[in-house]
Amino acid sequence: MITATRFARYGRSVLAISIATAGVAAIAQDAGEATRGSITVPENVQIFGKNDPNNRRATAIVNGDIITGTEVDQRVALVVSANQGKIQPEEMARLRLQILRNLIDESLQIQEARAQELDVKDSEVDASYARLSQQNFPQNPKGMDGYLTRIGSSVASLKRQIKGELSWNNLLRRNVHPFVNVSQEEVKEAMERLKAAKGTEEYHIGEIFLAATPESQAAVYENAKKIVEQVKQGASFSAMARTYSEASTKSVGGDLGWIRLAQLPTELSTAAAGLQPGQLVGPVQIPGGFSVLVLIDKRAVLTADPRDALLSLKQISIDFPAGTSDADASKRASDFATAIRGAKGCGNVDAVAKSIGATVVENDQVKARDLPGPLQETLLKLSLGETSPPFGSVQEGVRMLMLCGRDDPQVDAGPKFEDMMSQLEDDRVNKRAQAYLRDLRRDAVIEYN
Repeated sequence: MITATRFARYGRSVLAISIATAGVAAIAQDAGEATRGSITVPENVQIFGKNDPNNRRATAIVNGDIITGTEVDQRVALVVSANQGKIQPEEMARLRLQILRNLIDESLQIQEARAQELDVKDSEVDASYARLSQQNFPQNPKGMDGYLTRIGSSVASLKRQIKGELSWNNLLRRNVHPFVNVSQEEVKEAMERLKAAKGTEEYHIGEIFLAATPESQAAVYENAKKIVEQVKQGASFSAMARTYSEASTKSVGGDLGWIRLAQLPTELSTAAAGLQPGQLVGPVQIPGGFSVLVLIDKRAVLTADPRDALLSLKQISIDFPAGTSDADASKRASDFATAIRGAKGCGNVDAVAKSIGATVVENDQVKARDLPGPLQETLLKLSLGETSPPFGSVQEGVRMLMLCGRDDPQVDAGPKFEDMMSQLEDDRVNKRAQAYLRDLRRDAVIEYN
């Protein structure tokens, strides 16, 4: 039996672009009223051309079902909102083409479910939409309706997308998953390989893959470069992957999960070897096309990561009076550091801080990996009662961190047998799902306008 969590790996589509990636904060920023202004209409109005808002011209007809330009516009609005508007004007034409491809796939999935009597009921779609609304607008269930209208999309567009996802999940549940089998021997072999690799580095990588033929290589390469620029300018990598990637990981935002570089094609493993978390590389040419990679994180296989240590810290800080010079600030910071180091531990630091007019804030639930990189390295090298060097500025004051406790993470025992089997099954289902969709595309009758 397949669970909802396991289906999420290959069942999600660009729905997560508009909601999960954008986040509640981005939605909240959009909650203000539209800008108000005067409308100027000339006395002698001349209408150029005929514009009937009730006439929706078809952009594509998929096996008889119409996809309109309005539907494309509304779906584009979701992606633009997810990227907080950071889509360059010159990218919009390419984005619209990709959205049209996504809508065609969605139509094929809904049609196939209907043909196999697995059609999704309106009540199921409404229930999913209500849950989504509650997650993002817990204080205002109708907030989602207004948000979609403000960004130029619609409730109908999002509900159609939900219906496509649920239809595809139904098809995979009946026609794919029952025919995927992973033996216990395969799982044992995978776990043994993992144990043998203990201590070696593994990487959490995201990928955007664009297929290319010899004829289309130059154009695809240019497209990949534009995607890289969009991400560097602040666009969401996972949103771009869900929109543009042609790999099987498209549905999960290009997330390859934790892998060893040896599992990647040579070209990609070489490119990824020198990356630090957060860095991007590409486009990298590989057989069949080009890839763009981002390193999300890295760790040692089956080894406790020191960055997962839970730290108990005291932050001691002082402010500088307005008009303090850099020279005076440096001297006061030096005297401050000397006094705090002289406290000789967390038990006495509050009294010392009070004597010099400093403030103390305590937090015993700080995960090392959540701190900025330089502070991570510094604090993980401290012993109890020791402090970080002073840091700050003339405007914001100076602060120091004192280590008062540290709970180190336990050694990772690796995935359980059931988890490893689920992972192997999901990988195979994902590949068959992609082949299934390719078959639907191949047999479709599509007319474009």
